[in-house]
Amino acid sequence: MIGAQVKNNRRTDGPTAERLLKAQGGYSIGDDKQGTRIYHFHDAPLERLYSRLVKRASSYQEQQIRKEYIALQKFKNHWAAAGLQAPLGSADLGRIFASDPTSMSGMAKTERQAYHRTQFRAAVQEMGLVSSLIVQNFVCYEYSIEESGLLAGFKSRSPERSRRYAGEMAERRVRDSGDKLSSLWGVG
Repeated sequence: MIGAQVKNNRRTDGPTAERLLKAQGGYSIGDDKQGTRIYHFHDAPLERLYSRLVKRASSYQEQQIRKEYIALQKFKNHWAAAGLQAPLGSADLGRIFASDPTSMSGMAKTERQAYHRTQFRAAVQEMGLVSSLIVQNFVCYEYSIEESGLLAGFKSRSPERSRRYAGEMAERRVRDSGDKLSSLWGVG
């Protein structure tokens, strides 16, 4: 078994071989300093992109890459805390298209949400419309970098090159946006 250990007379297993294979190397193994391995899977596209960038970067570039990553994570946190993700409403089959004026749809429900929406709007304005759409699709909705680029309209004349071109252009926009956001929020 992979990562199986006995701790406090209790057996704790690590991830299965299938899970490690599915991660395609997108994980890191840490230690909780008590003899147990901690597996962190880089499942989100943002984590995979920046893990790949850090592996091939110099020490100076690595600092810049980490600042971009932190700023983009902060953008995602503001998006989530602002309540901008799709709602999970209940299914009432008798009132499918009925509106509920008491739910205040589209409005911040708390002061905390209003603050995070203000931060989110400032970030969108700083990045620009096209870049902010790419970043939202990639960071918040977790589309692949290629899909985010294609949704923004980056296409090549050659259909077989389109996905790669869209990914390259979207990656450039995401990195540039991460740099802008790190300056905006003073990440460093």
